[in-house]
Amino acid sequence: MTTQKNTINEKSSSRPTHNLRKKIGYGKQTDFETIGVAWTRENGGLYIKLYGTQVFDGGFYAIPVKEVEIDEESGQ
Repeated sequence: MTTQKNTINEKSSSRPTHNLRKKIGYGKQTDFETIGVAWTRENGGLYIKLYGTQVFDGGFYAIPVKEVEIDEESGQ
């Protein structure tokens, strides 16, 4: 029997490593809506947590979080 340790726990204090965004619009009107967050796992995969109930057509982007964005959110 093997035990696999979950590296991500929703209740842990670890910050997400990726923002999940959906592209909206085209050309100069292009914008991105944040639809959730993700954490990198030890096995190279992602643990994904979507906000609300997502119903959309097409894919979405997993964009690595930059240190600047983290500092802005925490107010430091």
